[in-house]
Amino acid sequence: VQLQASGGGLVQAGGSLRLSCAASGRTISRSAMGWFRQVPGMEREFVAAISWSGGSLGYADSVKGRFTISRDNAKNTVYLQMNSLKPEDTAVYYCAAVDDSAAMWYSNNPRAYDYWGLGTQVTVSS
Repeated sequence: VQLQASGGGLVQAGGSLRLSCAASGRTISRSAMGWFRQVPGMEREFVAAISWSGGSLGYADSVKGRFTISRDNAKNTVYLQMNSLKPEDTAVYYCAAVDDSAAMWYSNNPRAYDYWGLGTQVTVSS
């Protein structure tokens, strides 16, 4: 499966962005999906994840209440709505997919994911 993340850009603190992750090559309707982010010199950091059923969601403490992950299996796409953005949210954001997973399963461990997109840059100015 190929993953293409989009929707990044430059935004002022307090603003919003909506990231999309479009999958191609096969369906992700039975795949848990995750968003991670990375800044230069740092390890990739968990942001949010969602089970394939949409019934289980997980967020990093740093984004709870501000970010929302969702998915549209009919469109083979996962979204990350980011509100109240802060300068510390600046990073390259990556989406990732698990090859096959249980309906209510997701993971915050990047090693659990089988496929990765190329990432989209999010820059939040103060």
